[in-house]
Amino acid sequence: MKTAIVTDSTAYIPKETRERLNIHMIPLSVIFGGEVYQEEVEITAADFYAEVKNRGELPTTSQPSVGKFVELFEELSKENDAVISVHLSSGISGTYNGAVSAGQMVDNIEVYAFDSEVSCMVQGFYAIEAAELAAEGKSPEEIMARLNEVKKTNQAYFMVDDLSHLQRGGRLSGAQAMIGSLLQVKPILHFVDKLIVPFEKIRTRKKAINRIYDLFDEVARAGEPMRAVIIHANRPDEAQQMKEELEAKYPHVEYSISYFGPVIGTHLGEGAMGLGWYKR
Repeated sequence: MKTAIVTDSTAYIPKETRERLNIHMIPLSVIFGGEVYQEEVEITAADFYAEVKNRGELPTTSQPSVGKFVELFEELSKENDAVISVHLSSGISGTYNGAVSAGQMVDNIEVYAFDSEVSCMVQGFYAIEAAELAAEGKSPEEIMARLNEVKKTNQAYFMVDDLSHLQRGGRLSGAQAMIGSLLQVKPILHFVDKLIVPFEKIRTRKKAINRIYDLFDEVARAGEPMRAVIIHANRPDEAQQMKEELEAKYPHVEYSISYFGPVIGTHLGEGAMGLGWYKR
């Protein structure tokens, strides 16, 4: 039985990795004024942050249509018996539900939709695991069982630098954002029950990142094999520094660097940093 792997663009899996592992990607979009750009296809993360600065405004975002999913699944059905479709949390986007709906509309392929309950490269971990297992010839049921196993140790924490993005997205009131900015509050966020919620409010950027390190240490110090990713919003040098610091302290962990692309960057803003991981 041949199984195809699909994810959406908010996993921010590098193109070379997607091609090597044969992961198919369906893009979400950002909309500046009336102009629609498919992220990872028509606009890069670097171009996005430059565009936000130039325009002085944030875009809106949109999920793929069910029709786009149907089109992709039908194409994949020509050479595959099943597809595992891994998507960002259903609590923050309707993308996963779009995959579910499309799966019910196609006849020649069995669609297994997976709600990662997170986003960014922490979501990408699931797609990569699925692709590696599919290449080994594992059944869709075996792959889904492994993804649910990964979910037990999959964690991610994000530090937001600019509270105005959260405020505009309805996450903070104007008064809260103003007070937070005055106090240099850098909220640490995480996913709980598929939603992004505050974990702690920390006074400075450095303290917030150190707190995320502490949370990572609670798991990494056990010495078990792990994968971890440092995620940045247009802060590549800072991400590289974090990677080097973590590699020196926890050499048993496999690290990568990723980014908050246009869709997620719209909600978190430039300067956000994150760390995600799971046990191998």
